[in-house]
Amino acid sequence: MSDQPPQPAPGTRPDAGPYDALLLLSFGGPEGPDDVVPFLENVTRGRGIPRERLKEVGKHYFLFGGVSPINAQNRALLDAIREDFAGGGLDLPVYWGNRNWAPYLTDTLREMTDAGHRRVLVLATSAYASYSGCRQYRENLAASLAVLAEEGREPPRLDKLRHYFNHPGFVEPMTEATLTALAALPPEVRDGARLAFTTHSIPTAAADTSGPVPGHGDGGAYVAQHLDTARVIADAVREATGVERPWQLVYQSRSGSPHIPWLEPDICDHLEEAHAAGAPAVVMVPIGFVSDHMEVKYDLDTEAAAKAAELGLPVTRAATVGADPRFAAAVRELVLERAATERGLGPRRCALGALGPSHDICPAGCCPARTPLPAAAGTD
Repeated sequence: MSDQPPQPAPGTRPDAGPYDALLLLSFGGPEGPDDVVPFLENVTRGRGIPRERLKEVGKHYFLFGGVSPINAQNRALLDAIREDFAGGGLDLPVYWGNRNWAPYLTDTLREMTDAGHRRVLVLATSAYASYSGCRQYRENLAASLAVLAEEGREPPRLDKLRHYFNHPGFVEPMTEATLTALAALPPEVRDGARLAFTTHSIPTAAADTSGPVPGHGDGGAYVAQHLDTARVIADAVREATGVERPWQLVYQSRSGSPHIPWLEPDICDHLEEAHAAGAPAVVMVPIGFVSDHMEVKYDLDTEAAAKAAELGLPVTRAATVGADPRFAAAVRELVLERAATERGLGPRRCALGALGPSHDICPAGCCPARTPLPAAAGTD
């Protein structure tokens, strides 16, 4: 079920206090051919991967002119959030920083500190619990704050917004996009089409330890959250179309050593299995991604689409939420919810599905680091 978000009293403006800014925190991506290898060096820093190998790894970027869509998509999301805040009467400046490319996180936090911001909320462009999707961002925040302290600045306090995988402003645009993708299939295969909900594959060991400690094991919070979101969308699609469709959570974008177990099945393997089982069509629904960045454009629109064409299997792909106004409004609701909580007001918290709203503060042992590093915006 969905609760109503916190609302200001009639005649009053929304109150984000005690917070004085919002930081949009993302991964970053190259914006030209000369950026690709330096970007990948940032991503893989400390792993000792040779430049020639990075050129090979980056070949999918070169297919798109060396430009990742993610930065342009973050600019669009930034504009959408600012527009929504202004329209909703929320006077809160919004900044943007990346982990691996300009604008770099440390530079943005330096700018925010110099502008006098002392209590900052952080929106990460990752909706689910996992090391790479949450804890690693928190480690990046801690590292940047340490740099500012070394420079003699007084860093702001940072609090991260909760996971929003089941917020209506995330789920409802994905549901609508799934219906649009279904409608794009030929009529003769539409009713028999399967739904393949896709997300980034991660090592099974990382999945098993994702989320708070009581939920560790057998995919942890990472798999549970994706399954819950997929189920909500599949149910909504059934209600809208009157058709009960088979669906499955599948994975994409695997990297790393082939000897380390990662979450399966891969989307391309799933398409082969669906075709062999007689499925007339498949709709790929990338619920694990906030925007149509490179892993969507290449791994789904290029590789998976090529596999489907080879099989003669009709496929379509649902759009991600991107800069959808409903998602921007969800960000505002999450900001006001967290602000009200900090002021001791205990607001109701929007959530769809069976899992309910996620925690505000990551507890000890949540998505533990592979190598222990300091992390901000949590209890450890």
